[in-house]
Amino acid sequence: MKKLLVLLLLLMFSVLPFGSIAGPPKKKVTIGVSLLTMTNPFFRELGDAMKEEAAKHQMEVILTAGEFDPAKQHHQVSDFITRRVDAIVLSPCDSKSIGTAISEANKAGIPVFTVDIAAMAPGVKVVSHVATDNFAGGKMAATAMIEALGSSGGKIAILDHPEVESVMLRVKGFETQLAASLKKEGSPDIQLVAKLPGGGARDKSFKATEDVMQAHPDLKGIFASNDPAALGAVAALEKAGKLGQVKIVGFDGMPEGKQAIKAGKIYADAIQFPDRLGRESVQGIVKYLAGDDVPVSVLIPTGLYRIKDGLADPKLK
Repeated sequence: MKKLLVLLLLLMFSVLPFGSIAGPPKKKVTIGVSLLTMTNPFFRELGDAMKEEAAKHQMEVILTAGEFDPAKQHHQVSDFITRRVDAIVLSPCDSKSIGTAISEANKAGIPVFTVDIAAMAPGVKVVSHVATDNFAGGKMAATAMIEALGSSGGKIAILDHPEVESVMLRVKGFETQLAASLKKEGSPDIQLVAKLPGGGARDKSFKATEDVMQAHPDLKGIFASNDPAALGAVAALEKAGKLGQVKIVGFDGMPEGKQAIKAGKIYADAIQFPDRLGRESVQGIVKYLAGDDVPVSVLIPTGLYRIKDGLADPKLK
């Protein structure tokens, strides 16, 4: 009788479909991503790198962007929570006001990561932040500006975007390096005469450049917070017939920015590596979900892209 029961059980398991024994298939890990914008090639490349890296780990990325609108980004995070994603990655549109959205994700038990732009809201939990070393990049940009102006020095302005933490660090690094250099004996006389909001966008930076040129017609240099801001400054200076008279140093190293450097319209860029930022972000999520330790902060060094002696640095092409 016992042998007959065993045979019946074996026969039953042999004819049942495998799924009925193993249960329902495991849900695919999903990452909800909300970037600052998708109009900037930097963020498009970052998002593409995240999707490619996630695919290697059989993960899915829901890629969105706040397009500089904190309220829109908040709605995107709320949608991620409703969809019960396994992790959320943010490049905040506003580093402080993003705190409300992160707090909601924290309460829902969904881990939050940031990339490129950090959150500056108190009392919220972010697992890990992956970013360019923006402070060091700002110092690099200041060194390039001093080189561009040479011994004559002159007045300079900054096209700022103070709502964004990464730009705050760039500007702080730029100002720190500029101040340190000016203390050296025999250094050129460089005066920072204006910091205007360029919004990290061409149109706003175009208008800001027009405004600063009107206030300071003898301006000699502009530090732009990113490539769209630098290209907006280029357009304004071209319109005014002053492009060759004002040196521009940007930040990003996107293809259009590099092309403007090769054309002599921008002096240099402190360049970022968005593909690496994207990959590092996803790799951190993979480790975290596997129960491994993840560093609180990962900083990627910048490079300096400029034309010197008629050539671009071949390492940074």
